[in-house]
Amino acid sequence: MRLSDWQREVQAYLLNPEIQPNPALQASLLGSAALSAEQGLAIYHNAYRARLLEALRGDYPAVHGWLGDEEFDSLALAYLNAHPSQHYSLRWLGAQLADFIDGYLVPAQAAPLSELARLEWAFTLAFDAPEGQPLSLAQMAELPAEDWPTLQVRLLPSVQWQVCRHSSLAIWQACKAQDAFPGSQVLADSEVCLIWRQQLVTRYRSLAADEAAALQGMSQQGWSFAELCGELAYLGEQAPVQAVSWLRQWLSDGLLQRFYTT
Repeated sequence: MRLSDWQREVQAYLLNPEIQPNPALQASLLGSAALSAEQGLAIYHNAYRARLLEALRGDYPAVHGWLGDEEFDSLALAYLNAHPSQHYSLRWLGAQLADFIDGYLVPAQAAPLSELARLEWAFTLAFDAPEGQPLSLAQMAELPAEDWPTLQVRLLPSVQWQVCRHSSLAIWQACKAQDAFPGSQVLADSEVCLIWRQQLVTRYRSLAADEAAALQGMSQQGWSFAELCGELAYLGEQAPVQAVSWLRQWLSDGLLQRFYTT
């Protein structure tokens, strides 16, 4: 057996959920009095899956905390069988877990658990995202008055926009603080949770409905600053004040970059 063929056989064995090796692979190995070839292969087989499970537990500590060791490992192994590792880095191993949960569990069970998984994955995405070019308060202070009405912005690459319909953030916070599992509850009103990276620190906060609508309008629907003020016309003379207040908050948080129309 050529080396390249042998390597493919080892890879196929490790990726196969069955622990019984191909006879050709087993025949190519020599055991010892203390450890047979089959036992040695089984150790590698189990160690590989243990490492994958460890990586998923690290990416999804709140989901793990909710389910406990046995149920999480059962879910994770089913996920790995459906989505074996395809990347040289374990960084992307859990990328499809939330979608897998939606198809693996009945909807009533899947909805809160997959939402929590998406929230946890958003923290991973935020930390690893490109830096972008944050728009600063100092830059805004230098912006000519005539440029304010047409000002447009977009979210920085690290900003993750998560809509929560369950108490996923409270569960994540309890896990982070190593508190008791608080239970999952359906929220009376859905909430927007932003997750982003500011320098090397991952941050998050929930937005009230009016602020979320304003930020979504500017960053995703393409409103200019003048259009934002127009949307707040129901506030009367306070519309520009509220618009500036939110913009200052978003800039202080480090959420925005300048967008130029062509």
